[in-house]
Amino acid sequence: MKVHILGIGGTFMAGAAVLASESGHEVSGCDGPLYPPMSTVLQEADIPVTTGYAAEDLPRECDLYVIGNALSRGNPAVETVLEHDLDYVSGPQFVAERILRHRHVIAVAGTHGKTTTTSLVAWLLEATGHEPGFLVGGVPDNFNISARLGRGKYFVIEADEYDTAFFDKRAKFVHYRPRTLVLNNLEFDHADIYPDLSAIERQFHHLVRTVPGNGRIVANGGDKVLERVLDMGCWTPVERFGSGPAARLSGQLIAPSRFELWVEGKPFTTINWSMRGGHNMENALAALSVVTGLGVSLEDAVAALQTFRGVRRRLTLRTDTGGIRLYDDFAHHPTAIARTLQGLGEAGRRRIVLFEPRSNSMREGVHGKHLAEAFASADRVFIYKRGDLAWDPETEMEVLGKRLSVSADVDALMQQVLSEARTGDDLIIMSNGSFEGLPLRLEAALNERAAEA
Repeated sequence: MKVHILGIGGTFMAGAAVLASESGHEVSGCDGPLYPPMSTVLQEADIPVTTGYAAEDLPRECDLYVIGNALSRGNPAVETVLEHDLDYVSGPQFVAERILRHRHVIAVAGTHGKTTTTSLVAWLLEATGHEPGFLVGGVPDNFNISARLGRGKYFVIEADEYDTAFFDKRAKFVHYRPRTLVLNNLEFDHADIYPDLSAIERQFHHLVRTVPGNGRIVANGGDKVLERVLDMGCWTPVERFGSGPAARLSGQLIAPSRFELWVEGKPFTTINWSMRGGHNMENALAALSVVTGLGVSLEDAVAALQTFRGVRRRLTLRTDTGGIRLYDDFAHHPTAIARTLQGLGEAGRRRIVLFEPRSNSMREGVHGKHLAEAFASADRVFIYKRGDLAWDPETEMEVLGKRLSVSADVDALMQQVLSEARTGDDLIIMSNGSFEGLPLRLEAALNERAAEA
């Protein structure tokens, strides 16, 4: 079957394209300008991509058109599909019907930690011989790909609550019908889709309703919002992790990359691994709960956990040169920003943040004063003042005082950072987009400066 994917460059859609290709379909796609890591994923899968949505560039001989949720009415390619009565589906529907049927689906949902937890579950299953399929909104370093079919019965998918398509306004995750569901945490986000937190809770309840009675839900026992969701109705056994009296697996952070694992309130072992911070410890607890519930021994799961190498753009160390470390991070929500910075805390090192408010919620200024609070542990904060911001960073973030610098020019921002950066600094780039190519450019500048020193 010939499949053409509109909006192929998104993390989900690029993964769906890879899965379709592995399934034997002839796949092509179109999108705006692409950037790594998804541009690299598509290139390595030999999937041809055209730039733009011009009607004359849309191939007409395809059997099916898969339309991403970033596209809406008025898009020339979308209008052509509708006007010519071409067969089309959403990305989540395509994955559900063509990839997930007859698999044991493990879905990972929550405001934070979805990508890392999905990657962790996939790796723990892989390392213990289960050869899972997976679809992740990032590139796990243990696999170097964002998606694969896998030969085992398990399929691990990152379950996003964003809406499905312009013609299907349900949350994407209701399509997946998981047998094992992870509920990591729940906060307000996606203000362009949901008016308030209760609306998101309702969507999570719809997801809970799709899990069968002989399935399993793994939930963060310390999240009161998730408890409200489960109180709406639950027909599936629930195992809790993290904090709370009912948690089977819990942990105590000893150092940024070391924690003590507890089982049913008793110490079990100390874990040393590549990830940092309490938020990643919770991701690990969720993943361990999932795989041990599927029959993997806790000892084997722990051994595999300590070989996990992380996910690209989740606090990825791009370079460590001249005593300056440059990290690239996807954080775009106040809670994620705060937890990431806390995980980096190291005596004698300054934390310098370069932040692009790019998500819809960020551009609209939904998070308000919470954003300034998220940067409380940063020594310096540089904010890129995009032209489409509905709020003024200088005004909203004035509580940061002299720690704050705002610029509408990425080049000027980079030069100011370079002028201030010194040995012992951690530079953390935070954006859920390309940041005008800043990560690559700043890395090159730091390396060049170190070579000249």
